[in-house]
Amino acid sequence: MEHRIVVLGAGYTGAVAAGRLAKRLHREDVRITLVNPEPDFVERVRLHQLAAGQDLRPRPFDAMFAGTGVAVKLAKVTAVDVDRKTVSVAAALGREELAYDTLVYALGSGWNDGGVPGTAEHAHEVSSRPGALRLRDRLAALDAGRPVVVVGGGLTGLEAATEIAEARPDLDVALAARGALGDWLSDKGRTHLRKVMDGLGITVHEHAVVDAVEADHVTTADGRTVPADVTVWTTGFAVHPIARATALDLTDDGRIVVDATMRSVSHPDVYAVGDAATATGPGGKPLRMSCASGVPMAWQAADAIAARLAGTKIPSVPIRYFQQCISLGRKEGLIQFVTADDRAVDKVLTGRAAAFYKETICKGAVWGVAHPTAGMPGRRRRVAQQETGTPARVRAAA
Repeated sequence: MEHRIVVLGAGYTGAVAAGRLAKRLHREDVRITLVNPEPDFVERVRLHQLAAGQDLRPRPFDAMFAGTGVAVKLAKVTAVDVDRKTVSVAAALGREELAYDTLVYALGSGWNDGGVPGTAEHAHEVSSRPGALRLRDRLAALDAGRPVVVVGGGLTGLEAATEIAEARPDLDVALAARGALGDWLSDKGRTHLRKVMDGLGITVHEHAVVDAVEADHVTTADGRTVPADVTVWTTGFAVHPIARATALDLTDDGRIVVDATMRSVSHPDVYAVGDAATATGPGGKPLRMSCASGVPMAWQAADAIAARLAGTKIPSVPIRYFQQCISLGRKEGLIQFVTADDRAVDKVLTGRAAAFYKETICKGAVWGVAHPTAGMPGRRRRVAQQETGTPARVRAAA
């Protein structure tokens, strides 16, 4: 019998996991189904570019997974029953139920308005393609001189603010940061960031906790009023809510608790990767929500699943960080090098070289979705014989 593997979500982590499993296991042994509501891969790390008016190259899943054996099912996940080992989905032809032997949960995260009054009604987001397109249309309709406020001083906020300011220098762009600008960066990193923000004419409101959003302004906890025809909310992400309705062990914020192989600690036939899971990195610190965390998590999960099915040794490569890559428009960037546990060191790369570096990272990330094991040693494995529990022979991948 085929071993049924269902992967939920085709962002960076889900798509990488599905492709890597297809490379690691023989097609006649497994049936891999990748469930996603959209037919194209979304480069989430480029959505600020889309919002600023740039066109992104279409990347249809049919082409990306052609010949791999991965079946892409266009559907929205509506429920997961980890006791019955089924997934309920809403597809074009109606509701269906998919049975699985192994589940890879990669539904990721989305916009988090933080419960701040007025945010849901008046603010825009860049955590999804539809959200970025709505913001794109709204920005295009603005007359010169109109105010735009980006709320949130993290990576998403910095990239959104600088991209908009570069694309529309006629707008009055401001950034509201909860703390000091780039307070997690090194001294060199903060200095360069402030230089770029100043050069783009971005007004920075530091130590500004926005506690209300209106149609034409935001207000801060200390009483400041900042004009805003458009408010872009980038203060954080919230995980997909489906997991909360399951029997899986979760953290307080709804993330699935996994072990070092990305396997659920409560349900061994479920693996979770990316923003949907909470895993421990160097120094015992939780891995942050990011592509830099999610892709290695997907590698680890896929390799562990393949090894367990084949009855071979489970590989384990510690997940660590090397840098934080920040685009600051199309001509500028900041590469902040970090320790294994994500603390900034003195070394940075700035300017056009950093912009090129970041562009290379983005291209490499999407290339890795379609080529999940290219250039890496490994062998394609047969699923162990279920009746004896002994591994079938291992053949080299074609």
